[in-house]
Amino acid sequence: MLAVLAMLVFFMFRNGRKRKKDQEALQATMVPGAEVMTNFGLYGTIVSIDEEANKVALQIAPGTIVEIHRQTIARVVDPIVAEDNDVDGVETLVVPEPSEFGSAPEFGQRQGDDDDKPKKGDA
Repeated sequence: MLAVLAMLVFFMFRNGRKRKKDQEALQATMVPGAEVMTNFGLYGTIVSIDEEANKVALQIAPGTIVEIHRQTIARVVDPIVAEDNDVDGVETLVVPEPSEFGSAPEFGQRQGDDDDKPKKGDA
């Protein structure tokens, strides 16, 4: 019984240290100009960081700056590298054919309804 309790305490301290290390790594990558995502799903670019008040000025749209608590920043967004599928300098967007999605039901029709079955209200 004591061994199980000792293991539980060991893993609690280990997880705490890991979370602290991850938080320190995040704080190191938070610099003005970095694109970030907050805990509540808001994306933006860091304009400035106030160390004393523990606030971050976040630009969410051109000309729109909000102040949030520093700890609400969940992660720094890595830039997404798009595949190089451009031809003659024009990037093309590959859109799947509608037949690849399957047939969608018409408006008001349920999935799995057959057209030959009588519906309620039909006489």
